[in-house]
Amino acid sequence: MSEVYDVVVIGSGPGGYVAAIRAAQLGLKTACIEKRETLGGTCLNVGCIPSKALLHASHLYHEAAHDFGKYGLKADGISFDLKEMMGSKEKSVDGLTQGVEFLFKKNKIDWIKGAGRFVAKDTIEVALNEGGTQTVKAKNTIIATGSDVASLPGIEIDEDRVVSSTGALDLPEVPKHMVVIGGGVIGLELGSVWARLGADVTVIEFMDQILPGMDTEVRKTFARILKKQGMTLKLSSKVTKVDALKTKVKVTYEPVKGGDAETIEADRVLVSVGRRPYTDGLGLETVGVEMDERSRVKIGHDFSTNVPGIWAIGDVVEGPMLAHKAEDEGIACAENIAGLNGYVNHDVIPGVVYTHPEVASVGKSEDELKEAGIAYSAGKFPFTANSRAKTNQITDGFVKILADKETDRVLGVHIIGADAGNMIAQAATAMEFGASAEDIALTCHAHPTESEAVKEAALAVHGRPIHM
Repeated sequence: MSEVYDVVVIGSGPGGYVAAIRAAQLGLKTACIEKRETLGGTCLNVGCIPSKALLHASHLYHEAAHDFGKYGLKADGISFDLKEMMGSKEKSVDGLTQGVEFLFKKNKIDWIKGAGRFVAKDTIEVALNEGGTQTVKAKNTIIATGSDVASLPGIEIDEDRVVSSTGALDLPEVPKHMVVIGGGVIGLELGSVWARLGADVTVIEFMDQILPGMDTEVRKTFARILKKQGMTLKLSSKVTKVDALKTKVKVTYEPVKGGDAETIEADRVLVSVGRRPYTDGLGLETVGVEMDERSRVKIGHDFSTNVPGIWAIGDVVEGPMLAHKAEDEGIACAENIAGLNGYVNHDVIPGVVYTHPEVASVGKSEDELKEAGIAYSAGKFPFTANSRAKTNQITDGFVKILADKETDRVLGVHIIGADAGNMIAQAATAMEFGASAEDIALTCHAHPTESEAVKEAALAVHGRPIHM
């Protein structure tokens, strides 16, 4: 007889491994099925973590090579070793994936190395990495298999000349010209890495602005900043053909609304048109788990599917494909399985673009509020008027706060700035507690910090900023 687990998690990404740890903390006998040789999923292995390592390293190089002079610093002849940079990235990845493995051992979670598929609602067959199969019995199973890169019809990703985000994290040399297909978060982040290291970067985006789904003013302002940094943006354009040759790639594109096609040549092409839920091969049809039209698992408010004992979280369910969203869902799902009241407020999930400056947002955009017919007041404060930003000579961007016109409750916060990813946390905290713009305005902020711009934007909601 196979051992019976209280909880089996399929997938060890941020949602999966966190769900497994929380389940184990709650006294549930827990196992995690993962086919990679390391834990952590896409995020730790070929996503969030390695991309941030390269973003940080490339930013330091670019700053030393181009910006030190304005501070009176001299760094003549600065260069970089791409191989060593990649080695530093891998060291970060290894440390974190090994950390997750340690946490599994600490919490007595069994790691079953292989690919799992349902053969019954309480039975999973695992094709083991070492060969053979293992049958696992589960009272509860959490589907946390994440997502995979999406492509476009007719474009073959070979991870050589035409790469996905995975291949773009491990290029052997800096391309002279890189074309990025897709102006979303991943494309702009990885495009920024290679632009800082010397590549000419052209972004081709189907929509009329980059960062689809974000606040329109943020999108337009950030596009101007990227152009100032040297990126070429081809908006309202669709790629019709990609020809990968031996030493170059030819990309053909044309206006979305019709017009003459153009062809540009590049050393590498990054296909970054989004991600798709990874639900293939799980045997979900065998047990009757309901899916939506985008191959996502349908769930209730408690993360349960229509099949009792089967749950789902993260990128395989509706909502933004973000690691921290998956983590919160993993904790809440484990708590619900244990009979507690796990809950995630999906209206307060921050999103960050880790370029320089960073872009961060939480809550509703002006576009969404207008579409919903919600009356609101907006307060905006530019970093050009913030003392710390001026001292650091990094003044691109602003903070914008949107508040309900009648109640003053904060509905959305949007930031473009050097430390936006950290600053958005105070906005999310305020919104989680139902704060008003006045609450933020009356909260003492340390001086001099960039976060004072958040306070000033809150004051601006009522037309009374001090430093503008």
